[in-house]
Amino acid sequence: MSEIKIRAKIEGDETVVKCLMTHPMESGMRKDNKTGELIPAHFIQEVICKHKDRIVLKAALSGGVSQNPYLSFKFKGGAAGDPIEISWTDNKGESQSAKAEIAG
Repeated sequence: MSEIKIRAKIEGDETVVKCLMTHPMESGMRKDNKTGELIPAHFIQEVICKHKDRIVLKAALSGGVSQNPYLSFKFKGGAAGDPIEISWTDNKGESQSAKAEIAG
C-alpha cells in the first residue's frame, strides 16, 4: 500500500512543495530476520512533479533512499489554486500519482 501526501504553498515569489511518499524502499541488500534470505529490491526509481501539466521536477531515486521518502523543493511560477501533480514509478513497474492545489 502506497500513498503520496502533498503540501504546496506560496512563499514570496516561489512555490514550496513538500511531499511524503509511502513506499518500502527495499535496497535488495537487507536480509529477512526470520529466513536469512535477501529481501528483493523494491524502490522508487523516478519522481515527476507537474504544475499545470508542465514538468517542474524530475528526480531519479535509488535503493539508497530510506523508507517513505520525503521530498521538498521550490519552483517559480505557481499561483494559489493551481494544480500540482506528483507521480512515481518503481523498479517493479508499479506507479502512483496524487494531485493537490497550491495554498495561498
